[in-house]
Amino acid sequence: MVRCWKRSENRLEEAQCTDGGSAAPTQSRFPHKAFWVSLSASLLLVVIALGLTGHLGLSQPHPESLQIVRITVPDQTGVLINQSAVVDQHNDLVTFSVTSPANQTSTVLFDIKHGLICYKPVDQKSCFLRKMEKSDYDNVRSLLHESTHKSHFQLSGNETRRQMEFLGVLADSQVDVSTLEEPLRALCQDSSIHWTRRVEGLGKQRLVYFCIDICFPSNICVSVCFYYLPE
Repeated sequence: MVRCWKRSENRLEEAQCTDGGSAAPTQSRFPHKAFWVSLSASLLLVVIALGLTGHLGLSQPHPESLQIVRITVPDQTGVLINQSAVVDQHNDLVTFSVTSPANQTSTVLFDIKHGLICYKPVDQKSCFLRKMEKSDYDNVRSLLHESTHKSHFQLSGNETRRQMEFLGVLADSQVDVSTLEEPLRALCQDSSIHWTRRVEGLGKQRLVYFCIDICFPSNICVSVCFYYLPE
């Protein structure tokens, strides 16, 4: 789920996204719409995974190592969120498809081999990079391990731990796409690429541009929120 936020004087408030999407529909009102959104996201993930692992320089995955995993979890208001991920055991890759209320999809790629996470937000010709930390390895490896046993995970709202991370975008740290390894190069082709840095909380009056929620089978959901650091 992709959300946009604004920073008020004393708290962080949810605001309407700049892509013009409306608030997230309830589960009961649009059951068929949720199904088609989930199916479309899964098909998109297959296309992305094949592009990143086929003719773009990665070793071809074994058929049994490439899986589509669905993760369903209620958000804090009780509305079910459906996420999909392509798990490539052979190349140590996990590619998340995160769908916004406006049915637009962002991509989050965990490249375990190179120790990097790449966020490609919806409606932006930008990629944001950061180095994986121990908690990232733990979370994504839970998915790699559990996906060998099943392909659909239903998380409980009461048992799910929710975390928030703030990533400051280093505006003056633009990366040349030619310096990246595959599959990051393929994902970020024709996009501006910036490094990010984890920060503790928000500085005064800093604006959060967007947040991406990612959930893992280990009953952990992480809201990753981005804002630009001063140059």
